[in-house]
Amino acid sequence: MARHAREQALQMTIDSEEDEFCSESEELDDEDHNFEESFDPAQDTFSEECESDGDQIPVLKRAKKTLSWREETDVDVAPKSLRFLPAREPGPQLNLSDSHSPMSLFKLFFSESAVSNLCHNTNAQAARALAKGRKYSWADVSVGDLYRYIGLVFYMAMMKMSSIADYWRQDGLFSVPFPSTVMSRERYRTISWNLHMSHPDADKENDKKKGTAEHDQLFRVRPLMDTIRLACKTFYHPRRNLAVKKRLLACRANPEIRRFMKAKLTNLGFKCFVLTDSSNGYTVDLSVYTDENIFPTGRGLSYDAVMSLLDKKVLGSGYHVYMDDFYTSPKLLTDLFAMKFGACGTYRDYRKDFPQSSSNSLTKKSSRGSIRWIRDGPLVYVKWMDKQVVSVCSTIHAAYTGDCVQRKVKAQDMRRTKSFPCPAPVTAYNLHMTVVDPSDQLLQYYTVQPKTMKWYRKVFLHFLDVAATNAFILHKELHGNMTHQAFIEVLIKELCGVSGSRSRTHQ
Repeated sequence: MARHAREQALQMTIDSEEDEFCSESEELDDEDHNFEESFDPAQDTFSEECESDGDQIPVLKRAKKTLSWREETDVDVAPKSLRFLPAREPGPQLNLSDSHSPMSLFKLFFSESAVSNLCHNTNAQAARALAKGRKYSWADVSVGDLYRYIGLVFYMAMMKMSSIADYWRQDGLFSVPFPSTVMSRERYRTISWNLHMSHPDADKENDKKKGTAEHDQLFRVRPLMDTIRLACKTFYHPRRNLAVKKRLLACRANPEIRRFMKAKLTNLGFKCFVLTDSSNGYTVDLSVYTDENIFPTGRGLSYDAVMSLLDKKVLGSGYHVYMDDFYTSPKLLTDLFAMKFGACGTYRDYRKDFPQSSSNSLTKKSSRGSIRWIRDGPLVYVKWMDKQVVSVCSTIHAAYTGDCVQRKVKAQDMRRTKSFPCPAPVTAYNLHMTVVDPSDQLLQYYTVQPKTMKWYRKVFLHFLDVAATNAFILHKELHGNMTHQAFIEVLIKELCGVSGSRSRTHQ
């Protein structure tokens, strides 16, 4: 389903400079599409022989642990359960008795003060462009203008057409009447060209610092990014189970901070680390990766990415954090446990400090459903044979508690359902990381990711996606009577100043 949805979620394309559209789509981050550029030098250490042969499994240049693997018939005892002490009552931090419209919830993230600052910087950028000789008509954009512009961006994300000009066609059969009632095509294009989150003069000062520690690669998006991050944490407090995700914002501009992800269909863009509530997909926090934030603690990007998203003062303690194999390391899980955060994640067998013992381990001939585990203090390392070996590490669960999974197997030329034992960490991981992935699913349906020549505008459009999706999740938590499509439709009407909007309830 996720692959089908990705293929159907064609990206809206608005070329601010050339008026052309692109068919690149923002990919879901699932178990089968991890970042190919995911080797962490601080965690993954390989032999020279392995580096010269890409087909071989990496082998560590260190002594292997000699612990013996135990079986599912052996009893494992999970560490004492951490007491869940959230800093606030989990859920929306709003008055539940009030009525909240889609626009009022969207404005929690794109407030009038934040949009006013966008207008100020956009007008300054336009004045600078005109002073350099750009030839187009410009009138300073107001807060109302920018909200209407955002409404049109969402409208175009829902109504896919091949070019900007098509939205203003007047030839009858293929004309779309709505956009021209909001603003002219030239007005829309000139706002797109000049949209700016930081002041142009401050940009120049920051650019002068390139090559120094004072230079900020994210300076052009920093003002709005800080606003969005604060709003995400202010108006909602997550429930116990959290997931650390990776997102790729497809973009070919700004080679300084873009990253290549070989396994992605859209494989060039910005890497984002995201913390979500696994119960509903709400984006709790996010960060954009740059070379400037490599290994500030010396423990590796994977370690620092997780730690930067988990603020105990903001969240509280006793949370369960789920992650994929890019992040999972014994050091990270042990340190999180000391901070009173439980953690669970798939791991790479060749990564530093993981058990490398072959004593009683699984082999290629092991039967499906076979389980092996090693307990090392609060950490349990589990191997499970599904179609292939799955390796999971946890500080939350016991190795095996009697869980089973259903799998289709071929027997006598027929496919039948058979039950197999499944380790508790694998069951929990599948629940919170692979089976339920509402954040990326919601983001892709009506995502706003047009082609643009300016990388920071691409990030701005992702902030729109996050704000609209989080606003929908809040509305669903508070009222629960509107589909995602109906929510976006009403939001567009309210942003564009259309009266008499009606909402569609879920059927």
